[in-house]
Amino acid sequence: MTQTFPGPEHTTGPHLAPPHGGGRRLGVLAVDEGTTGTRAGVVLDSGAAGPVRYRPIKVARPDAHSVEQDPMEIWTATLEVCRQALAEARAEGIEIRALALSTQRATAMLWDRITGRPLLPAVVWQDRRYAQELLAFEAAWDQVLIGRTGRPVGSRAPFYWAARQLAEHPAVRDAHRAGRLVFGTVDTWLIWQLTGGAVHATTATNACSTGGYLLERHAWDEEWIAHQGFPPELLPRLCADDAGFGTTDPAVLGVRVPIAASMGDQHAALIALGGLAAGHGMCVYGTGAFVDVATGHRPALPRPGISGVLAQPGWRQGTTTQYSLEAYSSTTGSALRWLCDDLGFFTSPQEIGELAGRAAGAPASGAWFIPALVGVRTPDWHPEAAAALGGLTLATGRADVARAVFDGIAHSVCDLIDGVAGTMGAPFRQLRVGGGVSGSDPLMRIQADLIGLPLERVTDSATASLRGTAYLAGVHEGLWSSLTEVVEAQPRGEIFEPATGPDERAERRAWWRELMARHLHPPGRGAAPDGP
Repeated sequence: MTQTFPGPEHTTGPHLAPPHGGGRRLGVLAVDEGTTGTRAGVVLDSGAAGPVRYRPIKVARPDAHSVEQDPMEIWTATLEVCRQALAEARAEGIEIRALALSTQRATAMLWDRITGRPLLPAVVWQDRRYAQELLAFEAAWDQVLIGRTGRPVGSRAPFYWAARQLAEHPAVRDAHRAGRLVFGTVDTWLIWQLTGGAVHATTATNACSTGGYLLERHAWDEEWIAHQGFPPELLPRLCADDAGFGTTDPAVLGVRVPIAASMGDQHAALIALGGLAAGHGMCVYGTGAFVDVATGHRPALPRPGISGVLAQPGWRQGTTTQYSLEAYSSTTGSALRWLCDDLGFFTSPQEIGELAGRAAGAPASGAWFIPALVGVRTPDWHPEAAAALGGLTLATGRADVARAVFDGIAHSVCDLIDGVAGTMGAPFRQLRVGGGVSGSDPLMRIQADLIGLPLERVTDSATASLRGTAYLAGVHEGLWSSLTEVVEAQPRGEIFEPATGPDERAERRAWWRELMARHLHPPGRGAAPDGP
């Protein structure tokens, strides 16, 4: 049975066995602080990840537009899993050379410098409470920001949120007047805690998601940040992703090791999945789907007519930036869970995969599915769009519906890939895939056919963010000579080759584009286009 949703286990990965021939074992303690949980494990000098410790984290939704977390829960969860991983490393005789962080991006918080306590809940990257107010900035700022930061105003704004808290909360305002107020994203918060309050910093790959990072200058866009009402003296020090962020405080973690790298989680995964050269990319299938590709040492800026593709630093190593592009779809695994758990159409995502593998593909079966449960981002921005299942007749069976679901997901990912490639101005040269949903062989075969490119499903995608940031830290500390050395030393994954020719592929993609056009801009009630 295809396992499409591996659960968040408390321990994953191999035992930390000694290398052949014995000798001292070296490793990097790596942390992956995500939106719903925190992981920590040791990445060995072979590049493999050992057992991974996990602790879930609550996400609060106090109203329809707000998403919040408790900064102290983020910190205590991180501390707990780090201590567990360190204890296992000691038991196995592994010397920890450095600590590396990968974190959720654009989740922001405010805390008191003296007490170390948060003053408010953290505002999570999914928060949209100020989306309507930000619309007022778009006409004057969108094109300016796209050229400078690689993204438009958007619907999230950590700096605008912080400015509003300063205006509305006396405790925040008083802390600012007393010189005690500290602002940061999750990476800043964890670095500050791990160093005992000695370092207030952030990195290129985290700063870019705030919307206030000047891509080509590696500097804050102080004009835009000040326009939102944010005091510039609260900005964290801006660093490269491998800048070295001081050392851990032994009173906090029990050991003193350098914090050698800190990255946004998707950027770290891009490294681990081999996106080291222009045109080399990844797709991670989880709750949603992220498509990222390296674009070289100059940014490829968003283009008119292609929505939802963002330019950003893939990573900054020393004084050199490798840029990347990213596009995101919100409904991949979430669509499968919705069909199974909420609607009860199928017993599990595994059943969808098994049925889809036996059915004729859409449009041959007549059934079709558009997985737009929370709108469409790429290639056109339609936040009001809804999902749809159609083309059903008395001859439609459950296998046909399952296949339509997989075709819809695969086409949606193709839309992301086409949008990123169109922005890059060149096709992908390599695509590696991971994430729980990529465990479905039928989906990966459909995906390879629609993309027309071999897909390599990596063997350990669950630890990609852990390993990617650990690789950057390890190169900084001399465990490896380069990122290429350690990434290319990892075991190769399973390859899915396209089984369709370019003509059939073009017909299927043209059918999907017409279907999407009719769904998003219906002339009346409309119907799906005829199949080729």
